Amino acid sequence: MTVRVRIAPSPTGYFHVGVGRTALYNWLYARRHGGVFIVRSDDTDAERSTQGYQDDILEHLRWLGLDWDEGVEVGGPHEPYRQSLRLGRYHEVADAFLAAGQAYPCFCTPGELDERRKAAMAEGRPPGYDGRCRQIPPAGAAARREAGEAASVRFAVPRPGATDFTDAVRGEMHIGHDHVDDFVILRSDGSPTYQLASSVDDVDFGITHVIRGEDLLSSTPKHILITGAMGGDPITYAHLSLLMGPDGRKLSKRHGDTALRAYRERGIIPEAMVNYLALLGWSPGEDETVVPLGDMIERFDLGDVSRNPAVFDPAKLEWMNGVYLRALEADDFVARALPLVEADVGRALDDDELGRLAFVAPLVQERAKLLTEIAPQVRFLFVDEVSYDEAAWDKVMGAEGVDGVLAAAIDALSAVPEWDTASIETALRGMLEARELSARKGLQPLRVAISGSSISPPLFESMEALGRTRTLARLAGCAARL
Repeated sequence: MTVRVRIAPSPTGYFHVGVGRTALYNWLYARRHGGVFIVRSDDTDAERSTQGYQDDILEHLRWLGLDWDEGVEVGGPHEPYRQSLRLGRYHEVADAFLAAGQAYPCFCTPGELDERRKAAMAEGRPPGYDGRCRQIPPAGAAARREAGEAASVRFAVPRPGATDFTDAVRGEMHIGHDHVDDFVILRSDGSPTYQLASSVDDVDFGITHVIRGEDLLSSTPKHILITGAMGGDPITYAHLSLLMGPDGRKLSKRHGDTALRAYRERGIIPEAMVNYLALLGWSPGEDETVVPLGDMIERFDLGDVSRNPAVFDPAKLEWMNGVYLRALEADDFVARALPLVEADVGRALDDDELGRLAFVAPLVQERAKLLTEIAPQVRFLFVDEVSYDEAAWDKVMGAEGVDGVLAAAIDALSAVPEWDTASIETALRGMLEARELSARKGLQPLRVAISGSSISPPLFESMEALGRTRTLARLAGCAARL
């Protein structure tokens, strides 16, 4: 049997980190078993689905490196892979169920259903659908539909009965049909419900494993019943625990950003995001934190996925991102930082400036946690005049004796024969010794003077990258401002 898995996000919002984790687990399972990974668009919600959201989903699947073998924009033997283009197929299946007595029309209005639901709850009875229209003879129901009376279509759940299945994550499951009401498969306006469309697609596309969030666990008996009614092969289900925020509550906007795009824009790189998402509920078995993608594919097993909720902690993600940034080859780090640096200064860097960036990049790299931290730290190398951070200026430049430090530094640096890091350090440390100054009191003003901030790459290397003329000009300009 060839493993066939799918990810089927609805394009009604931006790509969520939880969907990203689910997509990753499906992809890893397919790659581990030499299977097929399919991307489907569950876009039957015409009012809320947009092309913009669809584009965001596909863009970030690609950003994560989760290539797909069949599906939207790729094609395959089961086209189309958009549910909005398969409406006829869903009606065909629903009609077959009606003809076989596996489904029936329901003429109950929303108002009637709501009244009966409230009455059932008041009397302590289950609030699910009571099966009233199931008692209508098929001929009578057909006549009412032909006369134009609005009706939804409900699946006739076998009663008494139960659905038993083995969840690849949660183990043996037994759900009595007293907990599964006769659910709607076609609404009165003719649109298919999630239960019908998803199940029909899974059968038609030959899906062997459905790996999804536990919020859909209650739908699984319905999907199994539809699959059986269609004569489809049994599907293995695996339900992943939901992601929680650091406070132990279900991850939501109260915890900050939940869209993958927001973390990408914040400076997270895809390798770190993939590693972090993979460990949210799965153990690679070696008590490791940083796991190469190849090792993930080799080791991934649904049996190692935890049933317990996993915590999505942005601080831990940033830590992992720093680990990955520091592990990049120097050229790769510069290539990833360059677009952000050029966007920050508003123009392309020339060859000389590219050399400066390459020179200081390793110094920034060893401290960075986010790609977005880089441009502000190196901006001073590419502007004619620095903008001083007010807090840094007030704290550092307001101290007593700063003007004397600047003057002494200018004198010491003017006499440096070779403008390199070692010579600059020797001259400035000699100045500190002569004036009996600590490094903090003597060098912090110089850092603010040349970079505009108290946070920058190491001072001596920064001065070498900036060059003698610009360094002395900034020190003099800062002294004049004082």
